Amino acid sequence: MTELRPAPALTDRRTVLIGLVGVAGTMVVACESPQMQQLISSASEFAVPDAQLRQMGVDTWHRIRAERPDSRDAGMTRRLNDIGSRVVSNSNTREPSWEFAVLQGNEINAFAVPGGKVAFYEGIFSVFRNDDQLAAVMGHEVAHINADHSRQRIAAAKAKQIGLQAVSIALNAGDYAYANEIAGLLGAGLQYGVILPFSRSHEYEADELGVRYMAQSGYDPREAVAFWSNMTRMSRGQKPPEFLSTHPSDENRVAEIQKLMPDAMTLYRQSRG
Repeated sequence: MTELRPAPALTDRRTVLIGLVGVAGTMVVACESPQMQQLISSASEFAVPDAQLRQMGVDTWHRIRAERPDSRDAGMTRRLNDIGSRVVSNSNTREPSWEFAVLQGNEINAFAVPGGKVAFYEGIFSVFRNDDQLAAVMGHEVAHINADHSRQRIAAAKAKQIGLQAVSIALNAGDYAYANEIAGLLGAGLQYGVILPFSRSHEYEADELGVRYMAQSGYDPREAVAFWSNMTRMSRGQKPPEFLSTHPSDENRVAEIQKLMPDAMTLYRQSRG
């Protein structure tokens, strides 16, 4: 793992945090704009090289694993690995290697970072009623990686010139004095710095792809509707579960997933032979 180095003398941590908060506050709106989407897709100078993005993801993964112990529950770990491997194998992924981990903690949360790394906290297993619901979340997280959402969020931040100094530092893969901020940009921000939620369009895309992946893997896609409906109910009248604090979920989201059911059920039946 790369040795931590001090931050550049001309940039203090307060400036970095202010810049990244600016990204968090405007990223959702910015990424929904057709002009922004066109800008990101056409401006090659905003793209992060594959090797750099992967290294950022892998280093973030190692850091999180060092700070948060793995679960001692062998059953949870086996279940996550079995379902994760099955979903990935039916996702048409270009990622050459994948790794799954259950982390200790009661957080109702899961995340994925570039390099094929997916983690679930122990707490989210209390919400799953069956393996199909676990597969729904696994499909969603795998979709974030396959759809390159981390690269797009970084490109959006750079393209909008929001917190440019902070983004520049975070993109310097050797400067791990800003490891928390890098984790936030990659989508693993919970407890590791500023939380940067994926845009709503990213969430809908991950839902759509994730439902397809789970159905192709032989998991009942109707359980995705049941899971997200339950999560939405849990967020009413109280502090939302941490999984929802970074992943927007409401009646519209459930409605969009329901629209996917005819095609998803066809894939599910085909997978069952």
